[in-house]
Amino acid sequence: MQRHDWSVEEIGDLFGLPFNDLLFQAQTIHRRHFDANQVQVSTLLSIKTGACPEDCGYCSQSASSDTTLEREKLLPLDEVISAARAARESGSTRFCMGAAWRNPTDKNLDRVIEMIDAVQGLGMETCVTLGMLTQPQAQRLKESGLDYYNHNLDTSPEFYGDVITTRTFQDRLDTLAYVRDAGINVCSGGILGMGEQRRDRVRLLQELANQPSHPESVPINMLVKVEGTPLENTDALDPLEFVRTIAVARILMPESYVRLSAGRTQMSDETQALCFLAGANSMFYGERLLTTDNPEESRDQQLFQRLGLNMEQIEEEPKVCCHG
Repeated sequence: MQRHDWSVEEIGDLFGLPFNDLLFQAQTIHRRHFDANQVQVSTLLSIKTGACPEDCGYCSQSASSDTTLEREKLLPLDEVISAARAARESGSTRFCMGAAWRNPTDKNLDRVIEMIDAVQGLGMETCVTLGMLTQPQAQRLKESGLDYYNHNLDTSPEFYGDVITTRTFQDRLDTLAYVRDAGINVCSGGILGMGEQRRDRVRLLQELANQPSHPESVPINMLVKVEGTPLENTDALDPLEFVRTIAVARILMPESYVRLSAGRTQMSDETQALCFLAGANSMFYGERLLTTDNPEESRDQQLFQRLGLNMEQIEEEPKVCCHG
């Protein structure tokens, strides 16, 4: 049963539980809704890199960051198809495409829709992250057959302005509402380790869980400290606090897929194992996440084998409904 009325105090109490009690509660809830030893795997491709007008303090693609990242135009369709085919062959069931735009133009959207159609032709689920959308654009993406739209809240409303000034927290909520109202599955989460306090992590999860419906997919990222970005010297977050956040997300959003996203290269196998125990059941797979490194597929396969985890398989029959 989904709840949408979580208070700050209730969520704070969950964070404050003894670690073993918190993980036991999260794992118990996880097993009611999912196969505890199965992981959904997605691959993420940057289809348009760099020169983004936003000033997100964590992002190497921001035009205001002093990084060595080269600007690239929208990828040709054949390159996207080739990357999606390789992702499918390596075991991914969902192919996610990200473009460094503040918001797509309608002409941009035409080309992205061609990519969505091509990837679906391979039998994979599709997800895109293109920045802010208008209501008509969300409807067009729904008509294209898009499975998921990613638009992260990033952090709490209170801490948000310390990280981003070129769009508001409400702008993000508006885009999520357009996506949800269009009937597209929502993929929305946040980034930990940006200098926020525990209360900000509480508020982030409260905002996600108290949406009219829970996001079908909840990516939880650990900050990747990229040289030349405003957050490059931020103190590292305690890994056990990251695990706690995963566990609380699982408790608040019991039917959502909770995804380990950016920052896994700096996590030990033991930390990742605790995240799976805490209720994470999705991850990004492949050596690159947009512009930052990700563990090699062979390393992830070895970890799955050591933990006895199985990767979800592509459904052979047409999907009646989608899950996140």
